[in-house]
Amino acid sequence: MSSMFGSPCKIPAMRGFEQESYFGPKLRINPFPSTQVACQLQKIDPAVIWPVHDPEVSKSSTKPVEHVTDQPLLLSRRARRNRKSPTQRAAFQETNISPANLIYPLFIHEGEVDIPIRTMPGRYMLGWRHGLLEEVARARDVGVNSIMLYPKVPDALKSPTGEEAFNDNGLVPRTVRLLKDRYPDLVIYTDVNFDEYSLSGHGGIVSENGVILNDETIHQLRKQAVSQARAGADVVCTSEMLDGRVGAVRAALDAQNFQHVSIMSYSVKYTSSLYGRFRKVGMDKKTYQINPANSREALMEAREDEVEGADILMVKPALPSLDIIRLLKDQTLLPIGACQVSGEYSMIKAAGLLNMIDEEKVMMESLICLRRAGADLILTYFALQAATILCGENKQFMFNY
Repeated sequence: MSSMFGSPCKIPAMRGFEQESYFGPKLRINPFPSTQVACQLQKIDPAVIWPVHDPEVSKSSTKPVEHVTDQPLLLSRRARRNRKSPTQRAAFQETNISPANLIYPLFIHEGEVDIPIRTMPGRYMLGWRHGLLEEVARARDVGVNSIMLYPKVPDALKSPTGEEAFNDNGLVPRTVRLLKDRYPDLVIYTDVNFDEYSLSGHGGIVSENGVILNDETIHQLRKQAVSQARAGADVVCTSEMLDGRVGAVRAALDAQNFQHVSIMSYSVKYTSSLYGRFRKVGMDKKTYQINPANSREALMEAREDEVEGADILMVKPALPSLDIIRLLKDQTLLPIGACQVSGEYSMIKAAGLLNMIDEEKVMMESLICLRRAGADLILTYFALQAATILCGENKQFMFNY
């Protein structure tokens, strides 16, 4: 285990990372229930790529250095002088990350048993009464006190117009009340979106000719946001990218005396292939999510959300959008969020399980890069794992490269 885990915090081991492997024609790894991942091993000519762990490399590094010049270069500035010791590197590190920067996304369902998510090793659909409370307690133990709830709504409760989304006794309001009773200081983000309550799986009401109805959907989203605020949500997150939804939700909240409830708007939500497909969608979402090739459109969307009353601007997905995060950071005084989506998580996990990368270091590097780009908040499935690394005397990560 990495030395970065040398902290006094007592954290339960992560679940779901059992690994079995053998050398042969295939490398078999089975972190996913009912799924086998097979990878054909490719023979690599050692003359082309020299293994970094080869004993000969270590031997050669101990040989005396032969001087190739008698005169040093006349350089007025040598940047390496500020990198010559761990203490100096830590002192000059420009970007830091702490558990306070992390939001932990949690999937919930009506049942009691935690269900593994096949495509996301280590992630579960949590039972809302028990598994969820246990996971929140683990997160709080390492300083993560912000969570976001994503419900798995039974198909029987879904409808073309999504009335279950604003049922005050629905899964999300019940869960928010339960969490607030147990942890009053927990910051709860809720998803104001139509897709989980719709038979189509889309973020809006679908007309008979297949068109997403913008204004009709927003009428429902207003009621959904108010219902979540009434249950005790601290931040409602408008995430479906329909026109005018931030202003409409802000007006609805204010009219019901929820002026204290914040809005985090998914101002830049690209139609990305990195999103996990948790539900079947009959048609694509390109008419309301942004083309990944566009940056000026992203800036226009963010500016409009700010004018309409957004308190936080979110960018999704995270790592492919570092330039957009930086662009927004330079253009607004509002906090910027980055959503590290399921595909980003699963790629790092899969490469780590295959021993292609050092999972912990790549995970932390991905998060520190999002902070460097300008993200104040990071919504990430790595929140618990990363905060475990961060857990220490000052709860702050020094990038020990």
